Amino acid sequence: MTTNNAAVSPLSKQLARFKEIQVGGAQYLDRLTSGDREAIPLLVQVGKLIDSIYIRQHWSGNEALHAHILGMDPRDTKLELGLELFKGPWGLDEEKFIKSIKEEDKDGHVHEKIHIPHEPPQHGNYYPDDIKKQEYLDWVASLEGQDRINAESYYHVVKRDAKTGQLYAVPYSEEYKDFLVPASELMTQAARLVSDQSLAKFLKSRADAFISNDYVQSDVDWLRISKESALDVTAGPYENYTDKMFSIRAAYEFYLHARDFASSDILAKFSSRLQDMEDQLPVDELYKAKGLHPPAIVTVNQLYSGGDVAVPMTAAYNLPNDEAPIKIAGSKLVIIKNVQEGKFQSVLLPIARQVLDAEQVEKVEFEAFFQHVLMHEVAHSLGPHFLVHDKEKKVRTALEEYHSAMEEAKADIVGLYAVGLLLKDGTLSGGPDAASFYMTYLASAFRSIRFGITEAHGLGQAMQFEYLKEQGGFAYDSETKKFRVVMDKIEEAVKSLTTRILVLQGDGDKQKVKEFVDRYGIISPEVKHALSTLEYLGVPVDVYPRYRILKDGTL
Repeated sequence: MTTNNAAVSPLSKQLARFKEIQVGGAQYLDRLTSGDREAIPLLVQVGKLIDSIYIRQHWSGNEALHAHILGMDPRDTKLELGLELFKGPWGLDEEKFIKSIKEEDKDGHVHEKIHIPHEPPQHGNYYPDDIKKQEYLDWVASLEGQDRINAESYYHVVKRDAKTGQLYAVPYSEEYKDFLVPASELMTQAARLVSDQSLAKFLKSRADAFISNDYVQSDVDWLRISKESALDVTAGPYENYTDKMFSIRAAYEFYLHARDFASSDILAKFSSRLQDMEDQLPVDELYKAKGLHPPAIVTVNQLYSGGDVAVPMTAAYNLPNDEAPIKIAGSKLVIIKNVQEGKFQSVLLPIARQVLDAEQVEKVEFEAFFQHVLMHEVAHSLGPHFLVHDKEKKVRTALEEYHSAMEEAKADIVGLYAVGLLLKDGTLSGGPDAASFYMTYLASAFRSIRFGITEAHGLGQAMQFEYLKEQGGFAYDSETKKFRVVMDKIEEAVKSLTTRILVLQGDGDKQKVKEFVDRYGIISPEVKHALSTLEYLGVPVDVYPRYRILKDGTL
């Protein structure tokens, strides 16, 4: 007989780091036609099927573990929530919160039913559990033609023949057909219902791809979904983070969104001024680009998600990753406004109340936060992308391991500088004022630095924070232990940092960049104290969704 013995390590602390937010609702559906609304339940079912695929992809014992935990009587809702958030038995720090699953036989002997590895397997469930890295590389090297293409494909798993021990590749369309066939049928039905023909074309071509295992055309169709479509759908194999061994195999994910047309209008304002903003950057003409084209960005509100969507919640994504469709149609950034707002209300505001001067907290507002997020993404297009003295060499190539952090810092600070330009010329009139942008930006810095400075966003934010503080744009009160924006100095400090980063990138002198990073990419004692206070008070690190779509997919 099987016991409900799930030996569990403390899960409460993991769950306490995340706050539940309500996601999706009728307020986002006013632009949807009756056909769009009828398609929603079908698409939610697709999302659930894709969730099942990812559970299988994550780890070879994951399906059995989920079946066991979800079948326990009485139910263990805390364990169920842990699996829902993390998609497996390992938490945010990859520490397992379920130690083992045991069973008792008819003679009363207890033994392990499901063995759970100490940490997520590097190979996910894309390769045999006993595979060695060199074995895979030797096997690939021995292949030719289509066999080799399949072996290195984003969309094939690798199996071992039980009799011969030989490795062989299996297409996703075969490995996951128990989920992909019904998902394809549902996508085809939804394609007949939605009102926007470009979305219908994507749904149909992606339905075909689930069966054919050829995703290029449907990726192109996804990139060409009209900006007038009230619904937005992302469905398929994309990111390769679960394949830690080779970063090849793509994990299935699903997002159902309603387009946010008001935010798209603001974004259009930013994009239309792209070249003008470039021309006004506080650097020599050598560091400025000409003939800029606005990036493909859409803003949406999330209704549902599934698959490779473990916490922390994704608030934006840039797809596809496959080079083939990118060469044909580029890529597209999707920014999820209601998830951004959930993070703002549940994480950023509580942070602001603890770290900012009390008089400045009231100036921290969501629209300033979100508009800076939009401008951050637009600002990735600004500034030099090739060295000013070697137009053939990319900044990325010259800066190597420092590029990502410098690029994130560039997008943040140039975005903030550009916001100042648009406030002055009236483009952003009627919204947040300069003080709101600066004070919201200061509070947001702590949210990013909190994740540490080994990651590009955190390191980039730490550099900005320390530089602006050195220039007098930020000040710290040692008595109250609070930070504040110094309004008569912050504008000049932002301008100075904008110049400094753009010149460092354009010159491509890696040694000078290293010196800059070493000097400013630190966490000062004052910031450490603030971060410790946030942990002590239990301010959430991130959020997790409770979707307002019912089991049948209606709202």
